[in-house]
Amino acid sequence: MRRKIKNKRNIVNDAKFDSATVAKLMNYVMHDGKKNTARTIVYDCLDIIKDKAKVESPVEILEAALKNTAPQVEVRSRRVGGANYQVPVEVRPERRAALSMKWIVLAARSKKGQPIASKLADEIIAASKNEGEAVKKRENVHKMAEANKAFAHFAW
Repeated sequence: MRRKIKNKRNIVNDAKFDSATVAKLMNYVMHDGKKNTARTIVYDCLDIIKDKAKVESPVEILEAALKNTAPQVEVRSRRVGGANYQVPVEVRPERRAALSMKWIVLAARSKKGQPIASKLADEIIAASKNEGEAVKKRENVHKMAEANKAFAHFAW
């Protein structure tokens, strides 16, 4: 029997930049349901990006960072005949964006000694230049997929 198809909820664009990407980023930054705190952090972060990068629209830099950290392929564990294989699989666009945001936020949280807004801004700027921890994470995922290309015929 097939599973029920989940209907996707529409994310409401944020008020300041009218962007669904910024609204989604707020949801990834949010901790314990504190949306207002997350909103403050993201808006401060985008202000810092605007000042540091000297651009009119910091959302463009955010989009570039998300594009640079989004993985094309990933490995998924597949059990075949008593052995587990890491099978490379292409990543769906929704998951690609989700992983990208998650990796940027986790990379910012792992740093120490600054407010989260400035750490997040630094990570986004670095990712837009193809540098930083989130880009390294993407490269590692691609290397894993490349190394396990021999098991691609087990993809489902």
